[in-house]
Amino acid sequence: MKKSIDNYFKRQTDAAPLAVFRLSFGLLMCISIIRFWSKGWIHSLYIEPTFHFSYYGFEWVQPLGVWTYLLFLVCGVAAFLVAIGYKYRLSILVFFVSFTYIELMDKTTYLNHYYFVSVVSFIMLFLPCNAQFSVDAVLRRKTYKMVPKWTIDSLKWMLGIVYLCAGLTKINSDWLLKAMPLKLWLKSKYDLPLIGQTIMQQEWFHFFMSWGGMVYDLSIPFLLLFKKTRSFAFFVVVVFHITTRVLFPIGMFPYIMIVATLIFFDAKVHRQILSFFQRIFKNTKFGTTPHIVHVEAHPVPKIAHRIVLAFLIFQMLIPWRYALYPGELFWNEEGYRFSWRVMLVEKKGSAIFKIVNSKTKSFFYVNNNDFLTPVQQKQMSFQPDMILEYGHYLGTHFKSQGHQNMAVFVESYVSLNGRISAKFIDSSVNLLELEDTFEHKHWINPLEDEITGF
Repeated sequence: MKKSIDNYFKRQTDAAPLAVFRLSFGLLMCISIIRFWSKGWIHSLYIEPTFHFSYYGFEWVQPLGVWTYLLFLVCGVAAFLVAIGYKYRLSILVFFVSFTYIELMDKTTYLNHYYFVSVVSFIMLFLPCNAQFSVDAVLRRKTYKMVPKWTIDSLKWMLGIVYLCAGLTKINSDWLLKAMPLKLWLKSKYDLPLIGQTIMQQEWFHFFMSWGGMVYDLSIPFLLLFKKTRSFAFFVVVVFHITTRVLFPIGMFPYIMIVATLIFFDAKVHRQILSFFQRIFKNTKFGTTPHIVHVEAHPVPKIAHRIVLAFLIFQMLIPWRYALYPGELFWNEEGYRFSWRVMLVEKKGSAIFKIVNSKTKSFFYVNNNDFLTPVQQKQMSFQPDMILEYGHYLGTHFKSQGHQNMAVFVESYVSLNGRISAKFIDSSVNLLELEDTFEHKHWINPLEDEITGF
């Protein structure tokens, strides 16, 4: 067994897939940063708000005021340098740190594909993605034909984790037996030409999309692994992600997943892609590589595959930490983030905060518009850890204004996947007496319904 494992980590394969992955990943990330900047989101999400929701343990990560623009600039430049393979190790490190810092600045902006980018860029820290077709190869006058097979397999493994977790978590009664929340979202697409007022309103179509999404996620990694089904699977990937891009505002995620899926193809396909880019750059130093020494295999330290292996195992386990908590996951969201639960929940909430003088019993209500943007209010209203954090912020704010003997209470109601709105947080609990920990939040009222499945 040990010998087989050792032999696997010694196996070599063509380096072209890593070069294509690096080039496409870097370019898409660079475009994403430019898009984010051009839409004014840096200001509206990170500079305009007076308060930002933090991740547990990362409260020290905060926006940098106007310097936040510089942070995005650094991230975008690093992404471009990753794409062309210039000082790759430093570039991917700078990209990983800057992008992850951006992701951690405000919990309001959490998206699965932001997390995916951080995870993949961390893995790329340990991969020789600049082995060939890179500025580094030109400058060192050395290009490598081969890389360890595990370096490419690790990216396939990560994509497989994303798809399989997304598929398994769709095996629940809301998704399969009620077509929720797709039914709510698809019905709202009545303005789509031709199909908006016909197909989008049909219940059979809602169930078709729900079951189809589950089957797609569970099957696509295996279809991509085998050569006979790979081309068909990639066609399905393209159709699926373009369809979701048309139907839902999910940004760059479909394009990221389409391009990332190319990693499953044989090196012959990637060499053809590199030849295409070679023709584009044929009149540049990047495209012409005279006097380059072609070395057979790129050396990779043993510690690299051990770190990546441990990280991938961690990624397999963390989505299931929700099982450690009682209650309904979709309701209390304990263990929900970082678990590849994609588009499974539609929640709407309201949260009214009451500031009470515990001695005189005098009180007043908070106008959330004074402290939060509309986006922050929407996200906070149905996420318990954000409600608690905001409650503590209000306590600190009003204490600084001279209020004494304070207690902070919240009247919170949430609707989950079309259910009637129900009381979410125990309104008799003083939020200032609570601390955010990894323990179960006993002050969340239980959901008076059952959702079976993963």
